[in-house]
Order: sequence, then C-alpha cells, then structure tokens
Amino acid sequence: MIGVIGAGAFGTALAVTLAKKGHEVRLWARNSDHIAEMARTRRNESRLPGISLPETVTVTPNSDDLNGASVILLSLPMQALGAFLAAQGRNLDSPWLVACCKGIDLKTLTGPVELIRLTRPACGAAILTGPSFAADIARGLPTALTLAGGDEALQILLSTPTLRLYRSDDTTGAELGGAMKNVVAIAAGIVIGAGLGDSARAALMTRGYAEMLRLALALGARAETLAGLSGLGDLVLTCTSAQSRNFRFGQALGSGQGFDPLVTVEGLATARAVAAVARQRQIDMPITAMIAALVENQITLPEAIQALMSRPLKQE
Repeated sequence: MIGVIGAGAFGTALAVTLAKKGHEVRLWARNSDHIAEMARTRRNESRLPGISLPETVTVTPNSDDLNGASVILLSLPMQALGAFLAAQGRNLDSPWLVACCKGIDLKTLTGPVELIRLTRPACGAAILTGPSFAADIARGLPTALTLAGGDEALQILLSTPTLRLYRSDDTTGAELGGAMKNVVAIAAGIVIGAGLGDSARAALMTRGYAEMLRLALALGARAETLAGLSGLGDLVLTCTSAQSRNFRFGQALGSGQGFDPLVTVEGLATARAVAAVARQRQIDMPITAMIAALVENQITLPEAIQALMSRPLKQE
C-alpha cells in the first residue's frame, strides 16, 4: 500500500498514476466536505478536473489509515509541511517519507527533507521533484522526475510506465533546484507580462540559473544536480508554460492584473526565505532579492527592472 498526504492536484495525480500501475493507494485529505465529494463522484474536480480516481484509491481523513504503507508521499504546500509534521509526523509509520513539494521553509530556512529528518529520524527521507504538471501525470503523458535520497527499491516502486524516475543522492541540490526555479519563474512571468519580450525572458532564465547554481554550490550541492531534471529541466518548464502558477502570478504582476489569492504560489515565500539565506551567507542573488522586495512591497516593478538593468557590466 502507498499513502499520499494531500489531495491537491499533484497528490491526486500521483495517487491516480500509482493506482493505475496496480498499487493500493490511500489518499489523505483534511477537509471533510472535500473527502465526501471525492468519495461520491470518484473525482477531484476542484483540483484536477476531468480525471477519475481508480477503484484502488481510497480517500481518508485519518492519517493513521496510512500507517504500514511501503512509502508515504507528502504532497503538501511547502509552508504547510512543517506544521503538519509537527502535529502528525511522529504518527506516520512507514519506512519512507517522500516530500513532493518545492520550496524553503520560512521558519527554519530548510528544505522539506530536513524537516522530515527532524520529525522522523528513523524513517528514510527523500524528495520527488522535477519538471512536471499534475494534469500530465494524471493523464499518463510521459514525465521524468528526480527521486533524491531514495534507494533503488523505492525508485522501482514509484516508477510507472509513464512516470520515469532518476535517482540521486544529492537531496540539497534537488531541493534547491525545485525551490529556486519558482522564484525565477515569477520573474520570467513578470518579463512577459510587462511586455519585455522573449529575448529578455531568455536572459532572465540564464541569469536566474546562475543564481540557482551559486546558492546550491555554496550550500554543498553538486553542479550536475542543478543541470538535471530537478534544476534546469524544471526551470525551463516553469518559466515557459502558462500552466505554472508561479509564471502566471508573475505575468499578472507584470501586466498590472489581479491574481486569485486562493492559488498557492510557492515562489513568493521561497523568494523571501532564499533572500534571507543569501544575506546570511553574503551570496549575490539580485533577481531573488528583487522578487523578495516586490513581494514585501519594498520596491515598485519599474524600480526593480531599472535596478537589474543598471547593474555594473561584468564578465559572464
């Protein structure tokens, strides 16, 4: 049995694809009305429209129902993961807890794997990350992700005919790639929303990747991890597709339009957290700093663009 904590789009998509492979899956959701609706319709229309839940997916409000699972996938928003683990983490009984979220915790300035290790040191801790949209996974479209921290048996267990997992032991690099690409995606969305053009977006993505690499190496990650699926691959997808919530948020900000406050935009909190880490370690991260300043209303959009464009010329 495989457990999935979090019945958002991504958690539901993972439950669907793993059930189609033949696994029994138990999908945990917090909201009782949401659970009742999914149980009645066998769909999660509000999060993942048009996708039916296989018969082997059971929806439950009780995290104890997941105990004894071969693995529990934690598909919660990054800023909600720490509170959930503090409240219920010690009750989760499984050999593996796998984070399926992207970001840096604002309270601890750590990634999801470290949060798992602090709460359940006896469990294996890993992260599943990379270029993917929930709808693609649920519909069985070919997708490749990075599984960082897991072993070969876990890799085989979670891989499906349409979901190909590549294993890595660099959890720091995988975490930072998945977290930082959301910040760059907001900036890329701003560029397009403000009408600055595709050439400017390409430049922004390139310089954003340089910031990702700078931070990751300073924190002990490997450069090849950032050049892989969980870094460059995820960056390309998130900065170029309107399916990305972070890109859409940036695009709305750049064009002066409103954005649905109920939609989770992980890059907003990540920008603030990473900017704090960069200040502590004296790492130059101008794009991240500008996004953090915009989020905290410390600077206007024209001022941010002018500040980036007027930086001293230097060798690449």
